[in-house]
Order: sequence, then structure tokens, then C-alpha cells
Amino acid sequence: MEQHDFDYSNMKDHDANHNAIEHPENSEEFASLTVNKGVAQPPMTNPYLKLKARPRRRNITAAEYVEGIRKGNVTMLGQAVTLVESQLPEHQALAQEVIEKCLPFTGNSKRIGITGVPGAGKSTSIDVFGLHVINRGGKLAVLAIDPSSELTKGSILGDKTRMEKLSVQKDAFIRPSPSAGSLGGVARKTRETIVLCEAAGYDNIFVETVGVGQSETAVHSMVDFFLLIQLAGTGDELQGIKRGIMEMADGIVINKCDGDNVERAKLAAAQFRSALHLFPMPPSGWSPKVLTYSGYYELGIDEVWQMIDEYFEFVRKNGYFEERRRQQEKYWMYETINEQLKRHFYTNPVIEEMLAAKKQMVLSARQSSFVAASDVLDYYFKNVKI
Repeated sequence: MEQHDFDYSNMKDHDANHNAIEHPENSEEFASLTVNKGVAQPPMTNPYLKLKARPRRRNITAAEYVEGIRKGNVTMLGQAVTLVESQLPEHQALAQEVIEKCLPFTGNSKRIGITGVPGAGKSTSIDVFGLHVINRGGKLAVLAIDPSSELTKGSILGDKTRMEKLSVQKDAFIRPSPSAGSLGGVARKTRETIVLCEAAGYDNIFVETVGVGQSETAVHSMVDFFLLIQLAGTGDELQGIKRGIMEMADGIVINKCDGDNVERAKLAAAQFRSALHLFPMPPSGWSPKVLTYSGYYELGIDEVWQMIDEYFEFVRKNGYFEERRRQQEKYWMYETINEQLKRHFYTNPVIEEMLAAKKQMVLSARQSSFVAASDVLDYYFKNVKI
């Protein structure tokens, strides 16, 4: 095969000519043209601004918390409540120290629990009742329990928005707290929060329940007066009896007694009065009253509060007020013991592994739930140091 020498110089000249034709901007005659790089972008932050390092938040001591709370510092009170609600062990230890130091300054308030079905107007009523308390020269703390989602564990904490008039009062402290899946939706630390609020000088404490489940039982164990808000024509005349809520109520009020609903509200009040006769006399010796009012139009508020004042005067005279407080302290002592035992049990790493294994056995029908629970408890009592 005949070989030919290839002239690479001709190829280079050809490429140069082709390039000049296709890309005239690369031609030598345009070599004097230059392209500017453009204006440099300014920095995102001001170069003349001298940023100071953010000071690290100082840890507040228990004595400082107590001093701030006693002076009525709302910010310090809110931080102390957050400390009480925290699950961190170090926060819990500090919170208990703060509570212990606050105890000598507590016990001088009227603790009132307010419950009722959702939509009964609890938040609106608290807004009106609270203004009545403040206008009489009192200070009010509202502990509103907000139901938490069972799926996300989140809460809206929107009760404060429904208490428009009360939320702007300087003598009112409104603290919405998530129920966090505790008994019937009642926040587990509400009892300790009452202590802190009383130490801060709040002589009236409202505890609002979510109005569902067994929350009424827990609230009843931490208040002096239990107010049940009802509506006319909802069928709760019998439902209240079956749930046992009426047995705990120290007063029943029928809300939305206004306009065309007045006659229905009065009829519902008569039905509740008849139902109360079916119950034995409560330990306090007080016969619960049934009143009607309108929270939205602020009608009958004075009568409701007059009933509450009469109750406190009655139970202070016969000694039941102090007796009930002592019974509540005993109740919460046992509740705290039960809570600590459950936490110790479920947070033990060995028990956690056993529970996971036993759960699979129960789900696969290899062992009954009762036998599985007995095995775990037997191991816990015999091998885990409490």
C-alpha cells in the first residue's frame, strides 16, 4: 500500500481560515475589542458593621427564679413554668428546687376548675369571669390545657387568642399548656404551676380542662371549686349523670342564655336541678346550685360569682376547705410516686428490649398479653434495682 506524507501545516491554515469565517470575533482585526467582567456584586452583609458575639445565656439559679417570681416578674414566672414542663432530668431537678422554695408562699388563692363540653363557651366565659375578678382588685392566673395531637404530639395553644380582653390585662397571667397525652388531656405539671402562680401573688387560679375524657377527675383533685358549664338542648342532662361529672360539680351554669335561647336555658337549668336531687349530699355539705348566664353578652356574671363567693365562705366556716386541700396533697403524693415508678420501669434499657421482644410474641399469637406482661414484671421485680 502506497503511503503519502500528510501536510499538517496546510491543515492548520485551513482550521485558522475556517475559524475566522465561522467566528469573526476571533479575527485579528477585532483583537482590540475587550469584554469587561462587569460590576462586582456587593457582599451580603455590611462590611463596615462590626458584629458582636452573642452573649451566651447564663444559667439561672433556683434562688434567682424564686426572687423573680416573688417580685411578680412575669417573664421569670413563664420561664419557671417552662422549666417545670421540661422532660430533661437537669431541668426537673432545678424545677423541684424552685417549687420547694416557693411552697411557703402558697395556699392563699381561690383555685377554680372550669370544665364543659367543647363549644360550651369555656374560653369566652373565662374571659368575662377574669375581668370580673380583676375589676374587684384581684390577680388572676389562667392555666388553659390545650389538647395535644395523638399523632404529632403538637398543640395549637390558641386559648389566649379567644381571651381577647383578659390577655391585655397586666394583672392576668394566661398560660396555655399542651396536654401531652397525659390523663384525659390534663397537663401533668399543672399542679406545680399552681404553686408557682400563687407564689407570684396570683390570688385567683382558673384551670380550664379540654372537656373530654377523664380530665375532670384530675382537675377536681387540684381545685377548690369545680364549675361545670353546660348548654341547653345538648342531651347532657343525662350524659352528665352517666359520666359522673355532675357528682364532682360544686356549681352548674347554663351558658348562652340570651335571645331566643332564654326559655331553653331555663328549662335545662330546671332539669339539672331535678337531676341533682338524685345524688347524695357531697362531703362539703354544700348543695350545688344551677344558674343561667350569657358569656358573650356578659349577662348574669355577678350572680355566678356571688355563688362562688358563697361556696368559699361556706366551706371555710365548716372546715372542709382545709380538709380538701390536705386530701389533695395526699392524692398528688401518690400520683407522683406512680409517675416516678412508671418512668423508672419504661426507661430501663433491659425492660425496653424485653418489651420489644414480648410485643412481637403477642402480635404473632405465640404468647398471651397477660403472660407476657407477667414475665416482664417478674424480671423487673427480681433483677432491676429500684
